[in-house]
Amino acid sequence: MTNFDSIIIGAGISGLYQLHKCRDELNLKTLAIEEGTDIGGTWYWNRYPGARCDSESHTYGYTFSKKIYKNWTWKEKFPNQATILKYLKYVEKKLNLRKDILFNNKIISAKYLERKNLWQVKTNKNKVLFCKYLICAVGSLSAANIPKLRGLNKYEGKYYHTGRWPKKSVNLKDQVVAQIGTGSSGIQVAPEIAKVVKKLVIFQRTPNYSIPARNKKLTKEFIINFKKDYEKIKKLLKKTPGGHTFSFPNRSVFDFNNMERNKIYEKAWIKGSLAFRACFGDITKNIKANKTASNFIEKKILKIVKDKKVAKILTNFDHPFTSKRPTLNTNYYETFNKKNVQLVDLKSNPIIKITKKGIKTKKNNFIFDKIIFATGYDALTGPLLSLKLVGKNQTKLKDLWSKKPKTYLGIMIPKFPNLFIVQGPGSPSVLTNVPVQIEQHVEWITNCLRFLESKKKKSIETSLSSAKKWSSEIKKLADASLFMKAKSSWYKGDNIPGKPKVFIPYPGGLPRYRNICNKVEINQYKEFLIK
Repeated sequence: MTNFDSIIIGAGISGLYQLHKCRDELNLKTLAIEEGTDIGGTWYWNRYPGARCDSESHTYGYTFSKKIYKNWTWKEKFPNQATILKYLKYVEKKLNLRKDILFNNKIISAKYLERKNLWQVKTNKNKVLFCKYLICAVGSLSAANIPKLRGLNKYEGKYYHTGRWPKKSVNLKDQVVAQIGTGSSGIQVAPEIAKVVKKLVIFQRTPNYSIPARNKKLTKEFIINFKKDYEKIKKLLKKTPGGHTFSFPNRSVFDFNNMERNKIYEKAWIKGSLAFRACFGDITKNIKANKTASNFIEKKILKIVKDKKVAKILTNFDHPFTSKRPTLNTNYYETFNKKNVQLVDLKSNPIIKITKKGIKTKKNNFIFDKIIFATGYDALTGPLLSLKLVGKNQTKLKDLWSKKPKTYLGIMIPKFPNLFIVQGPGSPSVLTNVPVQIEQHVEWITNCLRFLESKKKKSIETSLSSAKKWSSEIKKLADASLFMKAKSSWYKGDNIPGKPKVFIPYPGGLPRYRNICNKVEINQYKEFLIK
């Protein structure tokens, strides 16, 4: 059967929920298409040692079903990849979703057929499918980025990207290994592989501020309480800017003297987690306030790392704390005290090329058994551009987005009727505890489809002027924030050569964003062109 009411691309957190809503709530004939051999999305692909969530477990998951929330038990503060995958398989089984998922099929093109008012979707397995509504649930961080380094194709060892880690375990025991990149994944993977390799050489492009995760087993009491507080937690997650259970207080850094302030920082450091940035209400808004947090973290690193030269490289920050993705770690800085770990500063000793046997830098010639790229993603826009989308009047997405991504609400694209995105460019997405944003998007899309179906409408699309206004709103908010103070950040596409340099996600926080979306819905989608 090749004709569907709705097709969903991806079977991760968003794809699974969207499939459930379209099929079970709207009674639409629905198919989800997944490139992998199983469900899980980001948690299917990111199998690298140390892969772990940095949102607290009891907040990282679906809240739409009280039954699912209460019947699943998280056992750690920060769940690892295998646990999250297990959780998603549990949800998939409970909702009986697998039968409507086509695995092992990668979308190679999707084209809007105007006369038929259908999307034509082609996969790499020669399947051609048609649908009225096409929903992209491809994730924000799924297009793995391996930098184009000279000589990589001639390297005789094996190389891996953390975001496309093999299912079969990779043997690193007693090997000499290179790790390029020290972002979220790099910070997680380094301490784990340092335990087993003969030697680990970490190539740092830019140092990152990282807070201790302080992961721990959850107590029975905590587990009982979070299940009991389901309604309360669900409400709280909708109220906070990032969809976490912590919110930013009214108190300012400058309400306290140095000693008092450091006491507050110290307490938060000992506790760990992303809540560190919410010690004060102005850390993320005011550069002078931010400097006090940045300095505190810097001093901590200088105290932990014994080799002063290494500590200096790790604290050579060129951006304020929180202006790039905040990271959590478990013994990352302590790893540099190990005899088998070496740090290379790519600012002073850049990579010239990959050789047959390893890596040649400006000052050294290294020999490696394996190379690990922890070099992140072509975030937010990359996964959508890889679908080779073609809209009305043969409009190619890559042409429409050549200067910057154009969306309205991060959900719809002008000239692409009946095409929806879950956490697309222009939505809060990566700046949030992602499942909270996903639920909001899936529910908004579902309500929109319900409206269109009940009114027997053919199509919905956004306009270029709406997209332009939305881009201006994002720019205004980003310019007023500390995000633009980062010299290089994947939030603004700096990590991909040739990518437009604009701030991509919506930085106004989830409650504000949710209100805007709700108004559009209450207004019966008047901002859209509906036929």
